[in-house]
Amino acid sequence: MARDQVGLADDLYAYLLRWGVHEPDVLAQLREETNSHPRRQMQIGPEQGALLRLLVELTGARRCLEIGTFTGYSSLSVALALPPDGTIVCCDVSEEFTSVARRHWEAAGVADKVDLRLGPAVETLDALLTAGGEGTFDLAFIDADKDNYSNYWERCRRLVRRGGVIAVDNVLWGGSVADASNQEASTQAIRALNELVHGDDGVTSVTLPVADGMTIARIR
Repeated sequence: MARDQVGLADDLYAYLLRWGVHEPDVLAQLREETNSHPRRQMQIGPEQGALLRLLVELTGARRCLEIGTFTGYSSLSVALALPPDGTIVCCDVSEEFTSVARRHWEAAGVADKVDLRLGPAVETLDALLTAGGEGTFDLAFIDADKDNYSNYWERCRRLVRRGGVIAVDNVLWGGSVADASNQEASTQAIRALNELVHGDDGVTSVTLPVADGMTIARIR
């Protein structure tokens, strides 16, 4: 989601990108291509990609999970930071959007690290659990349809190991979560997710005013 959702001035954001983010060329190329996409607002920002790469390194992640792939910026960010034997399972419903991602995974030489699963993410996550995937992932990133955020969180809580991390995007939703008059379904769904995470005694979490708000939670 666009960084101006939290009101960061353009000149300050440009400074942040210049001095606070190391963006590999393969990610910059994907970002530039997606900027011309009609739904470009769905792409995460470079600072978010950098944060995900840092989380992979900090946790020593080898097995990652992504809910919501779009054109692939977040999955490419993670894949670039993974060790040679690392993998990321990507959940999405769009062959059209993820075809762009596939092309850039190939160009970056990380296609062998990506396991793309097309279909409703809840079904994919349930299948992973049924197949014995509980506690086998090191890192999960949630950035898909907001109405299912709580469903995604509950499943990722089971799939991610103790000491692993779950990151969730768009948790400030353009500020609408703090507007009591906004009762749209998506806004209520994000509020419900925020309350669910806040009340979860099994995680240590913080919400950061990065882009449209990101929550980082470590499983205790």
